[in-house]
Amino acid sequence: MQQAGNGGDSLSRHSRIGHPMTDRRQRRIVAYRSSAGPICNRIARESIHAAGSEGTIVGMTICGNNSAGEPVHSMMSMQSNNTPSSRSTLAALLGLVLSLLFAWGASAQLFGESAPDEPVVVSVIASDAVVAPGDQIVLAIVLDHAEHWHTWPSVTQDVLTGEIAEFAIRTGASLTEVPDWITSVGPVQWPEPGLARVADPTGEQVSVEVPTYQGKAIAYLPVIVSSDAALGDGELTVAVEFQACDETVCMAPRLIKRVVSIAIAPLEQAGDGAAADQSIFTGFDPTVFSKMAEGTIAVAPGTNGGGGGAKFFGYSLGGMTGIGGFLLLALLSGIGGFILNLTPCVLPLLPIKVLTLSQHADSPGKAFALSMWMALGVVAFWVGIGVPVALVSTFADPSRIFGIWWLTAGIGLLIGVLALGLMGLFTFKLPKAVYMVDPKADTASGSFIFGVMTAVLGLPCFGFVAGALLPVAATQGAAWTFTVFGSMGVGMALPYVVLAFKPKLLDHVPRTGPASELVKQVMGLLLLAGGAYFLGAGVRGFISERPDLLSSLPWWSKIAHWWVVGLFAGGAGVWLIVRTFKITPKAGRRVVFSVVGLFIIGVSVAYAAKETNKAKHDIWIDFTEVLFAEASDSGNVVVLDFTAEWCLNCKALKAAVLDRKGVMDELRSAGVTPLLADVTSTKAPGWEKLGDLGQTGIPTLAIFGPGLDSPWISNAYTSDQVLAAIESARGGS
Repeated sequence: MQQAGNGGDSLSRHSRIGHPMTDRRQRRIVAYRSSAGPICNRIARESIHAAGSEGTIVGMTICGNNSAGEPVHSMMSMQSNNTPSSRSTLAALLGLVLSLLFAWGASAQLFGESAPDEPVVVSVIASDAVVAPGDQIVLAIVLDHAEHWHTWPSVTQDVLTGEIAEFAIRTGASLTEVPDWITSVGPVQWPEPGLARVADPTGEQVSVEVPTYQGKAIAYLPVIVSSDAALGDGELTVAVEFQACDETVCMAPRLIKRVVSIAIAPLEQAGDGAAADQSIFTGFDPTVFSKMAEGTIAVAPGTNGGGGGAKFFGYSLGGMTGIGGFLLLALLSGIGGFILNLTPCVLPLLPIKVLTLSQHADSPGKAFALSMWMALGVVAFWVGIGVPVALVSTFADPSRIFGIWWLTAGIGLLIGVLALGLMGLFTFKLPKAVYMVDPKADTASGSFIFGVMTAVLGLPCFGFVAGALLPVAATQGAAWTFTVFGSMGVGMALPYVVLAFKPKLLDHVPRTGPASELVKQVMGLLLLAGGAYFLGAGVRGFISERPDLLSSLPWWSKIAHWWVVGLFAGGAGVWLIVRTFKITPKAGRRVVFSVVGLFIIGVSVAYAAKETNKAKHDIWIDFTEVLFAEASDSGNVVVLDFTAEWCLNCKALKAAVLDRKGVMDELRSAGVTPLLADVTSTKAPGWEKLGDLGQTGIPTLAIFGPGLDSPWISNAYTSDQVLAAIESARGGS
C-alpha cells in the first residue's frame, strides 16, 4: 500500500475528504491508492467463488427479434452440475477467456456489455483499518450495478411515489450489532438517485422514468470509536438489503452481510491501515461527526433499513414514508389521544383535574403555564411507554414484519384481547396506590407529575388507540412508533390546556353515562375488526407456506376473514345507530350518528364484497407439483406464472398482458390450466421449479403443452406472443 500524500510531504493527520480537524483524536479519514490487480483477475476470482458456492457460472439477458420483428427479451443462466470436475473446468475456461480479453486491451468496454454473475456486487470499505480510541471511521458501502440494472432508493430519501413506492423494496444498510468499542453510529448518507426506466405497474406504459441507484453507488455509514476502547482486534458487520431490477426482470430481494476488520491501536500507530482509493470517500460529509459527538444525531442499528412493500388492512403503506404519511399518522394518533378523554377511564376526572389547576392559579397566565407543564407530563408518560415498543420493533425488518405469519396472528390475538377488555368482558384495574397519589399542582414540577398521573389513568382504555395505530407504526420503525405515542399524548393533553385557560368551557364537556359507554363499545367492536384482519392474515400466511393444504381449500377460504372483519365493523355501525336512538331524543344527533354508522356499515360490506368478487373470479390456481403433474398428464396446456408481492415488473406485465380480455379468455378456455407460483416467501415451492427451468429472476412465464418439445419461457412478453405460445402448446401451427 502506498499512502496518498502531496508530493514528498509526509502523510497529513487530517481528513482527506473534508475540512482539517484540529483535534488529533477526532482525526481524519485517510485513504491509500489502490494497487489492486487487473479487473479481469477480480472478476475471475469472483466467478470461480460463485461457481464453488452456488454453482452458477454466468447469467445474461439475451435481446433479439422474433420472426415478426418484435423485440424479445429473455433471461438465461448457465449452471454447473455441481461436480468438482465441471466447476474446475468451467472456472478455468472462464479465467482463460478473461485473461485473453485483458490482453487485447479492451476488457473495460467488453465487461461493461456483458452481464456479470450478480447484477449488483456489494462491498464495504472502511476508511481506516487501524484506529485509536476516540477515532472516527467511515464505512463506504459500495453497490456496483451491472449495466441496465438498478436498485431502489432508501426510504429515507422519499423520492418514490404512487404504485412504484408500493412495490419497491428499498435499499437499506445498518450494523447488525454495535460492539462495546463503538460509542456512536450515525445515519447512512445515501447517494443521489439518478433517473432510470422501470416497468410501469399500471400497465398503461411499457416503462416509466423514476429515481434509482445505478452504476457505482456509494453510501456512507459514520462510526465513532469509544474514547476508552480497549486495544485489540474487532469487527463490524454491515447488513445491506436491496433488490436488483432492470426493465424486464426483478431479482429476489437480497440481504448481504459484509464483515470489516478493525484494529484498535495506540495513537501513534493509527492510520497505518488507511483505506482504498481516496476517491471513494469524496462524497462523504464529515460535518456529521460533530453532530454525533454532541449527541444530536444517533441512529440505532437496524434503523437505516429499507422498507416499502408493507400493507395495513390491505392497503399499501409504501406511500406513507414521506412527510404526508408522517403527518397523517400523527394526526390520527392525536385524535385517538383526544378520544381517550371521552372514555369512562378518564372523562369523570376531566373536570376535577381542570378545576384543580385553576384553583392553584391566580391569573389566566399562570393557569396556562401550569396547564402546559401538566401537558408535558402527559406527553412524557406516553413517550416513555413508547420506548419499549420502539425497541421491540428494531429486532425485525419493519417492512417485512407482517410477512411472518405467527407474528401477524399474534398481533391479531393481542388486539382482540384489548378489544374484549375495552368492551367490559374483563376489567383492567390499576393498583389502588396509583389513585392515592395526589401531587400538588401549584408548581411547575407538581403540575408535571400531575400530568403524568393523569395519563396513567388512561391506561386501561388506551387499547383502541394502540390496536389501531401501532401496526402501522411497526412497519415504519422506531421514529414512527414514538410519533404514535407522542401525538397521542398531545391529543390527550390538549383539552386540559384549553379548559384550564377557559374553565367556563367545562359546562359544555359531556358527562359520563350511556354516551361515554357507547364510545367505548363502538371502539371495541372496531378493534375486534382489526384483530380479525390480522388473525386472518396470519392464518392465510400459514396456509400459503403449505401449498398442498392451500390447493385443497375452496376459493372462499381466501376471503372468509374479510367477512368476519365486515361483521365486527358493520356491527359497530349498527350498534352506534341503535344506541344513539335510545340515548338521545335530539334529531340532529340522531341524524349525524346515523350517517356515521351507515358509512361504517357501507364501507365494511363494500370492501368484503369486493374481495369476494375478486377471489370468486380469479382464474389462477395456486401452483403445486401435484397439480402441475396432473394437468400435464391430462394433456392440458399449462400456463405457469411466477410472481411475487415485491415484484414491480410482475405487476406491470400482469396488468398490461395477462389481465387483458383476449389473454384472459384463452386462459379460461377448455384444455388450459393457469397456475400461479407465488414466490414472495423464500419457502415457496415455486423457487425450486423456477430453478429447474434455468431461471433466476421474475417475472417468468412458462407455457407447457403437448405441442412443445420444451417449455416456452419468457421474462418480457406481449399478448400476441402469449396467445401464439398457447396455440403452439396445443399443437397448432
